[in-house]
Parts: sequence; structure tokens; C-alpha cells
Amino acid sequence: MKQTLIVTAIIVHATALWQPAAAQLTLADAMHRADRSAYGNRIAAGAAGEKQALSLAPLKGILPSVRIEAAYMRTTDPIGAFGSTMRQRAITPTDFDPGHLNYPGAIGNYQGGIVLEQPLLNADAWLGRRAALHASDASRAAEAWTRLSIRVDVVRAYFGAVLAAERATMLRSAVRSARAHQAQAEAMVRQGMVTKSDALLAAVRAGEVEAQLADAEGGAATARRQLAVQLGGDGADPPADMAAPTQLPSADRIRAVIGGDTVANVGQLRADVDAATRGLDAARADARRARSTYLPRINSFARYDWNSPDRIYGGDKSWTAGIAASWSVFGGASEMADVRGASARETAARAQVEGAQANARLDVEQTRTTLAVALMRLAIAERAVAQSAEAHRIVARKYDGGLATVVELLDAQTVETQSTLGFAQARYAAIVSAAERRRAVGSDPATLAALDDVPSVTAGATTPAHEPQ
Repeated sequence: MKQTLIVTAIIVHATALWQPAAAQLTLADAMHRADRSAYGNRIAAGAAGEKQALSLAPLKGILPSVRIEAAYMRTTDPIGAFGSTMRQRAITPTDFDPGHLNYPGAIGNYQGGIVLEQPLLNADAWLGRRAALHASDASRAAEAWTRLSIRVDVVRAYFGAVLAAERATMLRSAVRSARAHQAQAEAMVRQGMVTKSDALLAAVRAGEVEAQLADAEGGAATARRQLAVQLGGDGADPPADMAAPTQLPSADRIRAVIGGDTVANVGQLRADVDAATRGLDAARADARRARSTYLPRINSFARYDWNSPDRIYGGDKSWTAGIAASWSVFGGASEMADVRGASARETAARAQVEGAQANARLDVEQTRTTLAVALMRLAIAERAVAQSAEAHRIVARKYDGGLATVVELLDAQTVETQSTLGFAQARYAAIVSAAERRRAVGSDPATLAALDDVPSVTAGATTPAHEPQ
């Protein structure tokens, strides 16, 4: 029995060891999920679909319409009774008797009809159709801009989760280092080499770092949930297949991918500017549609009718065809209100285009400057990591030899910890700045998925703080 339990335990342990690790979420995967499921993208797609559907409405004044009619009527109205009898082709000489004409008996009539209506000239419908198509195009361009903006948000949330995880890792290392310094100080107190205040100060500093670690671990959990919500999640615990990496890409890899983004770039037509331009086209077409309501309308129609006292679509059929013209000379000032409103919307749309173009030019220059500054900060932070680590090592050796105070040692450790955290923040800022820069020039932030191509290990970026031997 004991042997059986041992074998079972070995099998269970081996199975656990051989289970494949959960797939790591890449930036490319996150982009695909956001395109499909992000709330903003789904809302924008719905709005664009609505505008596209509304573009079909003006076709009512362009395309033919066919309808089938069916009705039953029973009446003692003199005109209605006589007319129904005539439609049924059942008139007899007795129907012309004045008493019968004035006081007919109740008569029933089944009426059926097929009606074809063909608009011939409705200028407002044609121009309204053009305006609706431009509005649909504007909505699609706005949807594209929303998608690009959400991709920037995905970059921010994805690497924000990675940054939070790396920050927690760094602070765990800092806690180990702080506790080691505390143990070293306590040992030196016992040896009479330093005073008890050294050990107390080391303990206080270790507690501060532990508090930072607790905050970082909570931030990492929140960042993972924020990423899940950004990708269309419900805000609960993110699924296992949404685990992002725990380290940002190296500084060299970041520079290799985004270094060219700082050059002057005319870029492509931005989707938000395109949306505003197409909105102006829609407003212009709508203004012409409003003015066209003063023009005559010409429409034609044709119909077959059946009338029977016994059944629907029974009896002999009759047909009617015609053409009608109408001209609304004055409709109670409603046309004037429509024209003035459309003209005001055109003025507003023109201002929106000018504003979108001005904001785009500002965004291009601003993101270029921001990215250049981010890359400069990245280089400075990278040097600071190496310098602070060396300084910490030197002060630790001096403290070992009694040539430095514990305050100097703890300050050196703090500087090293802050430098490594600052380096991670600098890498994150450079990536986000690159995403915003690419959107600003009209390119796709999803191309930053090139950062997925290599392991995100950075030499010296997450080196544990110096721990005394």
C-alpha cells in the first residue's frame, strides 16, 4: 500500500512538472484581442454600422417601391355602396332607382391591389443619398481613428502591466538587500564595531522598502486587471492566458525599434483628419439637399386592383397608371429652417476640419519632441543604473571596513533602487511615446509588436541591489 502511494505521488509530481506553462501574452496578441473585443472598438463599429444603415434611407426617393394591399369594407354610405357595386361590375338598372341610390342596403367588398411607385425626379433624395454616404465614410474614418487610439491605450496598458511586474521584482531584490544590510549591521553591533543606532536605521529602511514592495505588488495586480479591461474583459481576475511578460524590452532593443521615429515625418493622412474632411463633404451635400427642397418633384405610379363581394383578389381586375408633379412653394418656413440649419452645420464642419488639421500638426511636432526627450532620459537612466550600482558596491566595502556610516550605506542602496526603477520607467515612457508618435504621423502603433521578437532581458536593468556577503 505504501509503495502504491509513493508511486502515485511520483506520477502526480511528474505530471505537474510536465504540464506546459501558460502561454505568455504578446503585444501582437493583445492588439488582436483589442481589435476584436475592446469596448471602444465595438462602440465605434456599432456607430459606423448605424451611419451605413442610415445611408440607405434616401433610396426611398430614388428606387421603385412595390406593395400589396388587401382590405374588406362593408358600408351603407350611398357613394361607397354605389362605387363598390361598380368596382365589382355588378350594376343593374334597379341600382339607379332613386330610393335605392339614396338608401342602399349594406354591401361588402373585398379589395386587393398591387401598387408600383417609381420616383422620377427627386433632387433632395439624390443629394441626401450623397450626404449620407459621406457621413458613413466619416464614421468609418472615425472608427479607424478610434482603433488606432485604442492601440495606443493597449501599448500603454500592456507595458504598464509589464512595468508594474518588473517594479515588484526589483523591490523584492531591494528588500533582500535591505534585510542583508540590517543583518550585517546587527552582526557588527554584536562585535562592537558600530552602535545600535546603525541596526535600528537599517531596520527602518528595510521596513520602508517592504512597504514600497507591498504597494508595487498591489499595483501589479491592478495593472493586470486594467489590461484585461482594455482588451474587453469584465474587470474580474484576468484569465491565465492574459499573463504579460515580467520584464520590459532592453534599452538597445527599444532604440533599435523606435529610433527612427524621431525623424521629421510628413506621415499619412490621419484618420481623424480624414473623418473631419468627410464630415465636411457630408455637410456640404446636406446643404445642397436642403436647398433642393424648393425644386419640383416628379413621381410615377401604376396599380392593379381587384374588387369582389365574395373573396379577396376575386372579380375582374382594373389598372391605373399616372405621373404626378408637385412643387412646394412655401411649407410654413420649414424649408427655410432646414436650409439655414444645414448651412450652419456646414460652417461648423469646416471649422472642425481646420481644427483637426491644426491639432494634427501640433501632435506631430509635440510627439516628436516627447519621443526625443524620452530617448534622452533612457540613455541617462541607463548610465545611472551602472553608476549607482558601482557607488553602492564601493560604499558597502567602505562600511565593511568602518570607513562609511550606515546612513551612507543605506542612502547608496536607495539611490541604486531608485535608479533601477527609474530605468524601467524610462523604457516604458520611451515605448509609450513611440506609440503616440506613430499614431500622430498616421501610422499604426501595432507595429511596435516588433518588440515581441526578442527576449525582454536587459543587462543591468534588473540587477539585484548589492547584497553584502
